[in-house]
Amino acid sequence: MTRILSGKYWNGIFILLGLLFIGITLYIYNKVYSKDYGHKVVVCFPVYGQSYALGEEATRITNFDSLRIKYNGRIVTENLDYTFGYFDHSSQFKQWVKRILHYDKKAFELSVYSMAEELASKLGEDTIICIFPGGHGMNTIEQLMKPAPPYFKFIKEIECAYKKASERGWEFVVPAVCWMQGESDIVEYPDYDYKEYFHRMYDNLNTDIKQVTHQKDDIRIICYQASTITKGLRYKANNYNATEPKTPTAQMELIRDDSLIWASGPTYPCDFVNESLHIDAVGQQTIGKLAAKSALGIIRNQKKDIGLVPMACHVEGNDIRVDFNVPCPPLRFDTIQVRKIANYGFNVIRRDGKDIVSDVMIDGSTVIIHCVESPINSKLRYGINGEFLKGGRNHGPRGNLRDSEKIISNWCLIFERFIVQ
Repeated sequence: MTRILSGKYWNGIFILLGLLFIGITLYIYNKVYSKDYGHKVVVCFPVYGQSYALGEEATRITNFDSLRIKYNGRIVTENLDYTFGYFDHSSQFKQWVKRILHYDKKAFELSVYSMAEELASKLGEDTIICIFPGGHGMNTIEQLMKPAPPYFKFIKEIECAYKKASERGWEFVVPAVCWMQGESDIVEYPDYDYKEYFHRMYDNLNTDIKQVTHQKDDIRIICYQASTITKGLRYKANNYNATEPKTPTAQMELIRDDSLIWASGPTYPCDFVNESLHIDAVGQQTIGKLAAKSALGIIRNQKKDIGLVPMACHVEGNDIRVDFNVPCPPLRFDTIQVRKIANYGFNVIRRDGKDIVSDVMIDGSTVIIHCVESPINSKLRYGINGEFLKGGRNHGPRGNLRDSEKIISNWCLIFERFIVQ
């Protein structure tokens, strides 16, 4: 018995020593005879936010094998590999376990997939596009800011990508982070200024990412626009004191006025799953392609894209003239892609809740809103409407104003503006 036990004991020792020898040999081999990966530049465009960033309810239509093969392995995750679709908001360890077990029941369609395809088709073969999601569903902006756990996990994954690129001798840069968050700040009625918190979040992201990558250029934010106006339980049509417009208006103003915030697009022209909360897979792809336009503009140091947004307002008698930035003129009302809504989505609301708009027309890059009386001290709104608890292009908050871009149109961002003389 002693001899048998001794034999098993020594066999175990020899096996461990053998594995140790193999491990040391492989380590030395990789150090001394390191693989030449050639010169590459990794451009990292992750998406961060709440459920929209994670693609929740959007049935995946991207084929991961095709994504890898078609673009010659140039689209990668934070591990610089091709194991897409194993996100877990709570920890990198759980994410790793999901990859090992191939647990992909929550591998939804993400906007960054179509964005990466657009980038890969337009950038050189020496460019690697690194994409991955971060964040947590049903969280306000305050709950996603530093020092929230999802924030630190997101930074850690950027660091992971940077280290792996450095090990291969590749350059690594984060030109921008795609931002998809705001639904909770519409429907949960938090008592703070969204723009103030956004700037705080951006300052932290910019500082912490640059500490990881050592890049000199500031991080840009490619921002979509939330449109879940009617999901707020306090929502009432034509409510003069409504707070639901504050978050999408803040996002519009950030895109329009902040030099570091670029546009992707609003969600209302998309189909929503069950006409409720989340855009479907095609909607995710649309937002991704719009984000790719901004991503290319950032990489190529082009003029900032702010999308279709109001630039100035003038009152002339009972009329309001709204001048727009129009990326691809002329302006037009589209009642096919987005179901027609009264006055194409424009309202002018008096303090007593009455909408005083009589007619709306386009004049070049200007929209003229005719009112039945003076609009002074009223609130001009676009896209602040829709059926209670509904979302999407047929019954949710929406408007019919877009430009004439042939491939993917730029739709007007939702906004609210107080009218003064």
